[in-house]
Amino acid sequence: MNARQGFIGQSVVRREDKRFLTGVGQYTDDISLQGQTYAYFLRSPHAHARIKSLNSTAAAAAEGVLGVFTGEHFKAVGGLPCGWLINNIDGTPMKEPKHPVIADGKVRYVGDRVALVVAETLEQAKAAAQLIDVDYDVLPAVIDIGNITKTGASVPDEAPDNRCYQWQIGDAAGVEEAFKAAAHVTTLTFRNNRLVPNAMETRGANAIFSPADDSYTLYVSSQNPHVERLLMCAFVLGIPEHKMRVVAPDVGGGFGSKIFLYGEETALVYASKHIKRPIKWTADRSEAFLSDAHGRDHLTTARLGLDKDGKFIAFQVDTTANLGAYLSTFASCVPTILYATLLAGQYATPKIVCTVTSVFTNTCPVDAYRGAGRPEATYTVERMVETAAHELGIDPAELRRRNFIRSFPYATPVGLTYDTGDYDVTLNRAIELAEVSGFEARKAASAAKGLKRGIGYSAYIEACGIAPSSVAGALGARAGLFEAGEVRVHPTGKVTVFTGSHSHGQGHETTFAQVVADKLGIPLEDVDIQHGDTGKILFGMGTYGSRSLAVGGTAIVKALDKVIAKGKKIAAHLMEAADSDVIFEGGVFKVAGTDKNVPFASVSLTAYVPHNFPHDKLEPGLNENAFYDPSNFTYPAGTYICEVEIDPATGVVKVDRFTACDDFGNVINPMIVEGQVHGGIAQGLGQALMENCVYDEDSGQLLTGSYMDYAMPRAEDIPHLTVETVKGTPCTHNPLGVKGCGEAGAIGSPPALINAVCHALGIKDMPMPASPHNVWKAIQAAQR
Repeated sequence: MNARQGFIGQSVVRREDKRFLTGVGQYTDDISLQGQTYAYFLRSPHAHARIKSLNSTAAAAAEGVLGVFTGEHFKAVGGLPCGWLINNIDGTPMKEPKHPVIADGKVRYVGDRVALVVAETLEQAKAAAQLIDVDYDVLPAVIDIGNITKTGASVPDEAPDNRCYQWQIGDAAGVEEAFKAAAHVTTLTFRNNRLVPNAMETRGANAIFSPADDSYTLYVSSQNPHVERLLMCAFVLGIPEHKMRVVAPDVGGGFGSKIFLYGEETALVYASKHIKRPIKWTADRSEAFLSDAHGRDHLTTARLGLDKDGKFIAFQVDTTANLGAYLSTFASCVPTILYATLLAGQYATPKIVCTVTSVFTNTCPVDAYRGAGRPEATYTVERMVETAAHELGIDPAELRRRNFIRSFPYATPVGLTYDTGDYDVTLNRAIELAEVSGFEARKAASAAKGLKRGIGYSAYIEACGIAPSSVAGALGARAGLFEAGEVRVHPTGKVTVFTGSHSHGQGHETTFAQVVADKLGIPLEDVDIQHGDTGKILFGMGTYGSRSLAVGGTAIVKALDKVIAKGKKIAAHLMEAADSDVIFEGGVFKVAGTDKNVPFASVSLTAYVPHNFPHDKLEPGLNENAFYDPSNFTYPAGTYICEVEIDPATGVVKVDRFTACDDFGNVINPMIVEGQVHGGIAQGLGQALMENCVYDEDSGQLLTGSYMDYAMPRAEDIPHLTVETVKGTPCTHNPLGVKGCGEAGAIGSPPALINAVCHALGIKDMPMPASPHNVWKAIQAAQR
């Protein structure tokens, strides 16, 4: 493609795919260092127990063993920190028990780290771990978030009632008053099921200590290496930050589970100084099920009040959120800031209140998983809206239209201000693409085969580009949420870009290069994107919350603006013109109104030959950086329509049709966006149809600890997806006009499917997942 045609808006094939498809990508487990040793973690077989004694003598003496590390070694270091402070309704801070690197005196979930064994080989480390003698005093386990005081046991000693905090947003008194005037009230209680992330690449780390300069290098499968370094150095191990380099190489998926600082890599860094050799650990899939931070797990009761015309007048939500045994890095903000602030949805509901009680249980910690709070919010809103529509006999699309926000900017009752949107456009287009007009005929055809057919809607909105720091800080964030970008123009006009955003499947090496090539008017192959290494890049906050392009991309654009501004000054000197007369377009600096011009590569070369330009006024070189902290979130939105066919004899749900219509603002690469939506929908349908993480309520054992028990969607479970991105409403506060697309599919799809199942069966609620057994039970209950 000619650079002057422009790259923004083009479906450029992903540049990074060649190395992935040909097997030459480099993931953490591919890295083997000289003198490599291997780690294995002994984990708790009990959900809740005191460690009466632990004897590692035999293990330490076993063949090949280089060291055994237990909670005793980490008594003097800090606990794994939580990055977001949430206050109770009365203003007191949340309970924040220490999250030990390795369990000290007590284990609190099956899979809790008990000891680290380092040996010459992984087999030797595993064998030695079996020689560690641990005497446990088993305690009652707290599992059910609906009854956290049932056993009388406390998960953390600091929270005897197992409550971390009770938080509220909105106008509680105003909501109660509004309900008095409601002509109709819809009430539902439902569970947002617990999920295991299941990235293709499991977590892994490889840590090495250098005695030459007292420094550490950590290779780790992470979504945000700078945050990993900061938290580990400043809050846990006390290592000077400039003595720690963190490298996140190719990462095979994260979905949120690799944002957090975990005990495993922290323990490896600590042990590497004692062993004085590199230590590698890679989780097997069973470990991943036990120890990767889980997602969702809310129990919610909601009430929606409507007037006689079907207008929403009040919305009340009460949610109990499971945090697991410890506070993970961002656990506290997921069921509060990222959840309750989105409960307005696309609707102009004047009064909203949400109360969240977050609790500790003897289960794996729960934190952000693709969408992180936004899927739970959309599920709550869209299940209530659809249910209200059916109760009132109003077409679900019509009820939504009656309540859409149509004037922007719009300040919601729960703390956010939507800058722009047009929800009618996505709803109307989705209805057209889904051929809703032919639904009754398809329903009749299904009935003729003895099958039940239903249709369900979901009109989602999410807050992306997680920032701005000022808002996040006021809401309890303990770090800024800016992003950094550096543009290094080489003398020949080739460009290397360093970004604080991290790519683990999003296609940054392609889309960021498109932005740079388009802005500078140079060939795409002249742009190289670097990320993931704290030794190379400026301090950045990483990738999550669909923030990469809106925040990280904007930082790069701002650095590019500086490059162009300096280039104009050099070009002005070369063309003997005033700076103000020089324009830059299509890769060429020109004097306005003349035929004088200088190509970008000539200016870049001149920048490195100081005697060719006024170096007394300009520094040599063409290298600029920028930090960007947004003034608001971005707000992608859309409508999803799902059509299902159900066999009443077996309860099997077939997703027959699925339509997604999204407004992502301006789109850089339509092909990559479509792929992101496809992947998100697959994960959302997985949650709604089959995925379900279950613990035994008495013993606390994980019952779904492998793919034999935890179902994942296969190709045959996903129908042809009709996906379209409308020419929407560009974001008003970033120069690219982009909004973010990575999580939309996982946010909008679960309520669409469950709404379709409820419609097909003529029932009010269907617990997720809509597995054959659960659906069959619902059918039998309805018949009774």
